[in-house]
Amino acid sequence: MKVDQQKIGTVDVLSPVGPLVDEGATAFAKVLLDRVRCPNPRVVVSLSESPYLDSTAVEGLVEASDQLADRAASLRLVETPATCREILELTGVAGQFSFFEDVHSAVRSFL
Repeated sequence: MKVDQQKIGTVDVLSPVGPLVDEGATAFAKVLLDRVRCPNPRVVVSLSESPYLDSTAVEGLVEASDQLADRAASLRLVETPATCREILELTGVAGQFSFFEDVHSAVRSFL
């Protein structure tokens, strides 16, 4: 599992490449949680290159969201494919995330 990482100002943008399933989902969750545990985390996840999420990926996103919420912050998801959005909605966790159309809108939301 490849996770592209980019820093835009003070915001970390994580972009997993490929479906977030099995070991790939576990590896992505580890990278995401490492970012969330940093001081003053500002995290955006671009799912444009991830056509599918399994339960491990959903659990990782929820755990990251919960940790950010404990610090009065939120996880921003961008370019979320319809299948991934539907998975989040069907599992009842979509309300935990802020959804944006593109990375720049999500980054600006931190201002």
